[in-house]
Amino acid sequence: MQTDEFDFDLPDELIAQKPSTVRGNDKLLVLDSKTKNIVDCSFEDFINYVPKDALLVFNDSRVRKARTFAKKVSTGAKIEFLFLHPMSNGKEWRVLVKRAKRQRVGETYIFEDGTSATLFDFKSDTINSLGSEKVLVFENPLTDEWFEKNGHIPLPPYIKRLDSEDDAHRYQNVYATHIGSVACPTAGLHFNERLLDKLDKCGIKRVSITLHVGLGTFLPVHATTVEEHTMHSEEFFISEEVSQAVEKQKREGKPILAIGTTSVRALETAFEDGHLKTGWQSSKIFIYPPYTFKVVDMLLTNFHTPKSTLLMLVSALAGKETIFEAYKHAIQKKYRFFSYGDAMLIL
Repeated sequence: MQTDEFDFDLPDELIAQKPSTVRGNDKLLVLDSKTKNIVDCSFEDFINYVPKDALLVFNDSRVRKARTFAKKVSTGAKIEFLFLHPMSNGKEWRVLVKRAKRQRVGETYIFEDGTSATLFDFKSDTINSLGSEKVLVFENPLTDEWFEKNGHIPLPPYIKRLDSEDDAHRYQNVYATHIGSVACPTAGLHFNERLLDKLDKCGIKRVSITLHVGLGTFLPVHATTVEEHTMHSEEFFISEEVSQAVEKQKREGKPILAIGTTSVRALETAFEDGHLKTGWQSSKIFIYPPYTFKVVDMLLTNFHTPKSTLLMLVSALAGKETIFEAYKHAIQKKYRFFSYGDAMLIL
C-alpha cells in the first residue's frame, strides 16, 4: 500500500494553534463506520452517542515539561533540548538537541537553575527525522520538580508559537496522573470534570491505562510503502483491575470505546487469546488497513496529520474511503485539526 494514499490537502488556517476558549467547547464529528452516516454536533453531545453498556478506556499519562534551554559553556550560546526518556539511574537522559551538528561530545551545558550536564552520543538504529538523539549526563538524578522549574510544555511542531502559562494546563488532560509523556494523548483534552461526572452518573463505565507518548508521535512515514515503515516503541502499563474489566466486557459482547489512539495501541498489543496482559509492557504495533481489531470497537480521536500512522490506524478501524470522506466533510465544515483541534467519534 502506497504511503501517498494517505495524503490530503489541509488549509493552514484549520491547524489549531490554541485550545478552545473553554475546555470541552469543541465540535464533534460522529461517524457511523457501518452506515457511513456523519453527524455534526458539539462535544457536549458526546454522552448522547456513547452506548450505555460501553467501557471507556482512557490514557492517564501526564506530559512532562520536557522542552528545556541551557547555556553552552564554551560559547555562551542558548541551546534547546527535548528530553525523551531517562536511562538507568535517572542521571542519564536521552534528548533531542537543536543545532545538533554543532554540539560536540564532552560539551557542558548550564540550565536555568544552575544544574550542569555533559553531552554524549547515543547509539541507536532508530531513524530520527527531528534531529540527532544524544545523551545528557547529570551529577544527580532529575526529578519531576526539576522539570517543573526548568522546563516548558513541548508543543507539537505544527503549533507555530512558544508555549504559554495556559498550555501548562490546557495541554494536559484533567485526569492525567502519571508523568512520562513528551506529547499529550490529545483525544482526552475535550473532557472536563463536569462531563466525567456526567458519565459516572449515567452509569457508563470507564477505566485508565498508562501509555507514555514518545518521540514517534511526531514522526511522519517516510517509506514509499506503508509496509516498509518501522514503528516506534512506547511503554505502557495495564492494571489487573483494567484487565478484568476489559476481559469481562469482551466475554459479554459489549463494546469497548478507546479514548485516543494510544489507548488503542496499548489494548491491541496486550490482548492475546482472550486475555489482557498486565504490568509494564512495550508496544511497537503498527495498525493500518487491513487490520482485524481484537479489542477496540469504537474510538474517540482528533483529526490527524497527512500520511501519519495515526491516520492509518483510524482508516483501519472505519475504512480508508470512509475516513477520507469524513475528513473531506470536516474540512468543508471548517473543523479544527490536530492536537488542539476538534474531535471525531467513530462508532
